Amino acid sequence: MNVEISTPTTELAERLSPTPRGARLARRLTATHLATCGYPHDSDLNHTAQLIVAELAANAVTHGRVPGRDFELRLSLLREKDTLRIEVSDTRGDRPLRFLDGRLEDEHGRGLVVVQVLATLWGVSERDVGKTVWVELALSGGRRGGGAYRHGATK
Repeated sequence: MNVEISTPTTELAERLSPTPRGARLARRLTATHLATCGYPHDSDLNHTAQLIVAELAANAVTHGRVPGRDFELRLSLLREKDTLRIEVSDTRGDRPLRFLDGRLEDEHGRGLVVVQVLATLWGVSERDVGKTVWVELALSGGRRGGGAYRHGATK
């Protein structure tokens, strides 16, 4: 019998189709990965990360989609910094992020506001092809809300 021993890793990187199905999968992968790393599905960190990934993946699929090119999800647990780093990269560098002024009756326009409220820190990094929106969350449930925005900041 061939038995492989699986060791949980603190990083997940996955390319996903730029479709609503790919965005849903990004959220599910986030929930499962964090649960595997010791942050159960019903924990605050897991819920918050799922919500942020859902917003960023939906934006990548809706506004950052280039036919034939995937978007990428990357999760990194940086325990030494007490941080979860979420990165969602798309292939549209020609469309900068926009905060829409969503009204109560609007169905769209609040995604980045939600990200800003939930994140400890967040920003956008340009890539050779496209852009990466990244978010940092405190693992210990520390400061949350009103996250500072940094354009072009990297790891």
